[in-house]
Amino acid sequence: MIKAQRKDKSLLADILQHEASTDMHIWWLGQSGYLIQYQGKRLLIDPYLSDSLTLKYKDTEKPHERISELVIDPALLPTIDFMTSSHNHTDHLDAETLIPILKNNPACKLIIPEANREFVTTRLKMDFQKPIGLNDGENYTEGDFSFIAIPASHNRIDRNEKGQCLYLGYFIQIGPYKIYHSGDTLYYEGLEELIIDFKPQLALLPINGNDPARKVAGNLNAKEAVTLAKKCKIPFVVPCHYDLFAFNTADVNEFISIARDMEQPYLVLELGGKCAGKELGIN
Repeated sequence: MIKAQRKDKSLLADILQHEASTDMHIWWLGQSGYLIQYQGKRLLIDPYLSDSLTLKYKDTEKPHERISELVIDPALLPTIDFMTSSHNHTDHLDAETLIPILKNNPACKLIIPEANREFVTTRLKMDFQKPIGLNDGENYTEGDFSFIAIPASHNRIDRNEKGQCLYLGYFIQIGPYKIYHSGDTLYYEGLEELIIDFKPQLALLPINGNDPARKVAGNLNAKEAVTLAKKCKIPFVVPCHYDLFAFNTADVNEFISIARDMEQPYLVLELGGKCAGKELGIN
């Protein structure tokens, strides 16, 4: 079992310690989940903080054996102002994670693909009008936080009958900081142009790859993630979507080796670990 750098009370104390900071701090919660804090406001990106998938797929041909620690009970998190779900797969839209958070934070803004509104509100047992739904190219801004939705290809760019994307990535601007969280995606034509136009300072990209033998939709692998960051001149890339389930992971050391060979600046966060904007030279 991969141990967390911080978990439970230690993680909570670390979050609260930096609550009044004017810098941005980002904690990796596992898989594609992050907590971002800026000037006392908090954003959760695609959190998965339960064992719901392990239980769901127990004794099946696709066991979701957890290989890393669960960092925190979602009910223990401090005030959450914004939360995203990039698509409907449970490790990005988990009822056992999101329902307790939303119960404790009735004013939290949940940002989702508009195409998934009915599915999301049914799974989370929430009012149909409550989530903020976006389609690709649309945006939402409140205070210092802005979200722009772009397509994600998982394993293709799927749209509903209204032409709305089922899978999204998000360009997120928080004060002066610009972040790209891809959601689950493969490379697709036109992605580079979108990223270059936004000019993110930091990209949070999956590295688990696309292996049909796993019988699940895939993502960028380590080389593809580094190559995308390099081509788009992204100052720092952080890998994610690995070291959660035994059947669907990647060796982060391969990512590190490729990034070094390609001279692409990177940062690998430990589970429950954090980085700050100033550490990355972002201001």
